[in-house]
Amino acid sequence: MPSCAPTRHDHSRNWRPSRASGFKRPHSPPPPGGRRYRLSGTDLSASITVFLIAVPMSLGLAVAMDAPLAAGLVAAVIGGIVVGLLGGVPLQVSGPSAGLTVVTAELIQLYGWRTTCAITIAAGLLQILLGSLRAARAALAVSPAIVHGTLAGIGVAIALAQLHIVLGGSPRSSALGNALALPDQFEHFSPAAPAIGALTIILLVLWPRLPGRAGAGLGRLPAALAAVAIATAVAAAVAPGIARVELPSWRSHALPEMPHGPVTALATAVFTVMLVASLESLLAAVAVDKLAADRAAAPPKDRPAPTPPAKRSDLDRELRAQGVANSLSGLLGGLPVSGGAVRSSANVRAGATSRAATVLHGVWVLLAALLLVGALERIPLAALAALVMVVGIQMVNFAHIRQVHKHREFPVYAATIVGVLLAGVLMGVAIGIVVAMALALHRLARTRITVSQRDGRHVVTARGQLTFLAVPRLSRMLGRLPQGAEVTVELDGSFMDHAAYETIQGWCASQTTLGGRVEVTGRSGGRIAEPTSTAHSCCRPWTPWRNHQCHDRTIPTAPPPSASGTADSPSVSAAASEDQPVVHRLLNGLSSFQRTTAPLVREELARLAAEGQRPSQLFLTCADSRLVTSMITASGPGDLFTVRNVGNLVPPPKAGSVSGTDDSVAAAIEYAVDVLEVESITICGHSGCGAMQALLGGAPTAPETPMWRWLRHGLPSLERMKSRHHSWARISGRLPTDAVEQLCLTNVVQQLEHLREHDSVARRVAAGTLRLHGMYFHVGEAQAYLLTEGASSGTGPDEVFVRVAPGDRPAPRSLSGNGTRPSGRGVSGRDADTDSHADPDTGPDTGSDTGPGTGSGPESDTGPGTSSHTGSRTGSGTVPEGLYEAGRAGRAGTGASRPVGDAAVGA
Repeated sequence: MPSCAPTRHDHSRNWRPSRASGFKRPHSPPPPGGRRYRLSGTDLSASITVFLIAVPMSLGLAVAMDAPLAAGLVAAVIGGIVVGLLGGVPLQVSGPSAGLTVVTAELIQLYGWRTTCAITIAAGLLQILLGSLRAARAALAVSPAIVHGTLAGIGVAIALAQLHIVLGGSPRSSALGNALALPDQFEHFSPAAPAIGALTIILLVLWPRLPGRAGAGLGRLPAALAAVAIATAVAAAVAPGIARVELPSWRSHALPEMPHGPVTALATAVFTVMLVASLESLLAAVAVDKLAADRAAAPPKDRPAPTPPAKRSDLDRELRAQGVANSLSGLLGGLPVSGGAVRSSANVRAGATSRAATVLHGVWVLLAALLLVGALERIPLAALAALVMVVGIQMVNFAHIRQVHKHREFPVYAATIVGVLLAGVLMGVAIGIVVAMALALHRLARTRITVSQRDGRHVVTARGQLTFLAVPRLSRMLGRLPQGAEVTVELDGSFMDHAAYETIQGWCASQTTLGGRVEVTGRSGGRIAEPTSTAHSCCRPWTPWRNHQCHDRTIPTAPPPSASGTADSPSVSAAASEDQPVVHRLLNGLSSFQRTTAPLVREELARLAAEGQRPSQLFLTCADSRLVTSMITASGPGDLFTVRNVGNLVPPPKAGSVSGTDDSVAAAIEYAVDVLEVESITICGHSGCGAMQALLGGAPTAPETPMWRWLRHGLPSLERMKSRHHSWARISGRLPTDAVEQLCLTNVVQQLEHLREHDSVARRVAAGTLRLHGMYFHVGEAQAYLLTEGASSGTGPDEVFVRVAPGDRPAPRSLSGNGTRPSGRGVSGRDADTDSHADPDTGPDTGSDTGPGTGSGPESDTGPGTSSHTGSRTGSGTVPEGLYEAGRAGRAGTGASRPVGDAAVGA
């Protein structure tokens, strides 16, 4: 539609519907022009609320930093307007940085105000650079204990400095100096300033808690504005001579100059301002996001839920905006700017829904700075100092202290506070980092290893992380255990390095050699599977299954070899079965898939969901649970269209009276051949097949069951095996171990003949576009065998299954599978010669890998006793495309001939 996606020749962009027409184009792009900001009533009221808080706070922070008072208003204006327009956190309000109060005060004392402005400009440029490098998230990697400790230390330093102004004196140059000078300040103070300061503090604390309806109405007025206004009125009435705000003329406002001083010291100052301002802004941004989310989840009862921001905050964009604001603030003679938790939380609680509230608050501060100079100069300095002192005290957040103590990080928190108070912000952060690293190293090295006895077994419990530092103690504890004893090693930790692993593995090997039994369990008591050095990456998805098997089954220390070469099924532990019901195993398996495998296959499955399945092969095998088709063929999503039934049987098209009940397999074959247009079909049998065992047992005497009616399609395989006119199918190099294996091999050959009787298969085979394959999988050996042609014998050619060796890639001999010969006896040598040249060899298959993977895919039933699915992939591996295949163009013989020529191939 042109209206949805205008092209170069679309003139609809230049058309403007009139308001009277009422025509709207909801799907059209927005009209060209600048960004439009819609102003809501809640944004307007929120901007006024934040403005009333920002003005006294900006003046108070300027007083605390001993900077020009106008510099605080400049920072508030630029922080509101510039960051409001450019920032990545729409609801955050920026202004003079409370976290930089101590740092800025020190810089002003060392270099003067104008050089401090130049340092602010450089810090802003560094913020822009870091934001462009997308380093904002990296700033949040600092431990929360260090960040909160830094802000708390700054808050204590602010409170100590402002307490001197409240008492009518002047602050010292350091927090330690302010603390040591307090006794002398208490001895020599005038009562007017402390009284005004105390009144301001009392109003700040009690104003939000006024009772009754009158209190609720007055509570809508910000406490900071109410406290400063009342204190100003009281001071004008009872203490007219108290020190007040002095705003110099804007004409004499100081601007920055080129910095003078040691380069290293100036670079350190720039880095400190950038670090503290960035951390304060980014932490405030995260807090604002949380406040906005909580407000949207639980809106106030008196108004509906406001619309939350359309997208998550962009911290890198916010950092760049903070950099631009600091550069402009320093250039215009303002204080350093950062996002403030006090202003931002007030903005969110007042109902702001967009960045318009932040921008408007800056506009109101600008108007006040230009038009309300006379009113601002009536504010007592003691009231502003008391306000800033309360802000500093609030920076020591007791909720943060509880969280830090809960997570055992209080030493880091305390060390950072002490470092900030005694050595400054930058050294305080460095001290906190050193203490955090020392604490982490201590926790990593501290491992509690105990030995106890439980039900006649020695139990070694290791709590904590097992690293090389714990190896001496671990070796000493393991060496005290008696040789040949039964031992359980419980690992109650989340990490074990190579040194600890080698220690435990070596001790387990020696203990087992001496006749002992060792079991290694995890925190939940489940046995941990030992990784083998030969494990391939494609087997990683099977690790949860291996752990599940180790936990649920009793594994003997020395399993006896199986005489028949098949896998002996381990006995199931009754206790384990009771502790972990089947439904829990299913849920655990699904959870493990979502956690480990789903992220690996999600992109490929999304592609297949969009493009549809295009499997290259139809794989028909038995429903035996020991056969995982995608694992033994290293296939992945979309590779195999799998049909599974009892006995890997293919009912012939004319199956008699029961044909109507066997259409599920035929339907799957027809769908795969005609609709999916697969290139090959593989029939896979396996050792120990229960269906073949039932056929050898004979027909039941009781009335026919659905199972026996289905197994009738396997009777031709049984007759073929007993017939003298067919050579025995066998594995190359040895004879079948028993009658069951003989029938399993013969059944693959017979079902291939049934498969060729289907019209869709016969048509594609005759056209040379479809190949048929035979495969046998020995469960006990985990070995695949491929059906190929053996040498001629007296009774006819052998049906030989050739072992697939690791690393085999090229196929033996290849045949399209369309060569057939009529059934008959006593074929002459001349006829045999003619037949043998009727379908020449088409050459070997040199297909390539279709992709890595192991795993299993979802199955969907196609009918009674059958199922079909497309495999899934979760690892890596290599297999030839189309599987290994072998066939023959014809066969010659003087004895009995086969009814139908076989085109047999492998997997």
